[in-house]
Amino acid sequence: MVMVHGWAMHGGILAPLVERLTAHYTMHVVDLPGHGYSRDSRVPLEPGACARAIAAVTPPAVWLGWSMGGLVALTAALDLPEAVRAVVPMCATPRFVRADDWPHGNDPELVRQLAVDLDVDYHATIERFIALEAMGSADPRGEARRLKDEAFSRGEPDPRVLMEGIRLLESEDLRPRLAAIDMPSLWIAGRRDRIVHPEAMRWSADAAGGRFEEIAHAGHAPFIGHAAAVADVLTEFTDAYP
Repeated sequence: MVMVHGWAMHGGILAPLVERLTAHYTMHVVDLPGHGYSRDSRVPLEPGACARAIAAVTPPAVWLGWSMGGLVALTAALDLPEAVRAVVPMCATPRFVRADDWPHGNDPELVRQLAVDLDVDYHATIERFIALEAMGSADPRGEARRLKDEAFSRGEPDPRVLMEGIRLLESEDLRPRLAAIDMPSLWIAGRRDRIVHPEAMRWSADAAGGRFEEIAHAGHAPFIGHAAAVADVLTEFTDAYP
């Protein structure tokens, strides 16, 4: 299993889920360019480039992408199908911002303000985004604390790459391509997610001909506090596709 983290984080944030799954899969936990141990990587933070770089050093696998990492996993499924046995977007959406034909997205002003705030106070901006990620969970303070403690445990992400990630969230739209996904897909949502609305994922699962699962009481990071439930859904899904 290839696991890809979200904006401003690194692969270590997924440790609770990795611990639950290690006995079931060979794990390839990625740090995206500019993040964690890949801070000095010159690969651009662009889904296609990231997917190609990951596929070049991993065997065919199930690809799980959390949040922004879902765009990388979905791009790999679409453009590198020989590398992807199944794709699992977790709290991830093919389009992040709201549009006239996409009511499930986020206010574009939120993304624009993130870009402005990064220039003013980088650390405070990431901490506010972490608070937003934890909002809606059963234990928002505990979840925010866990995310915050882990966020800089592998060093600080490159501010340039963080801005690239914001531009990616602003512009990417994979909705028209979802029907072309030619492999099993599992869309895992947190029922209380305040960043990626579960209905966005339900719509995407239908468009991709995939399966939708919602983790009750979970927010945007269901692998914190609900790792067992996520692991159970994952293993049941992948066991059906040997």
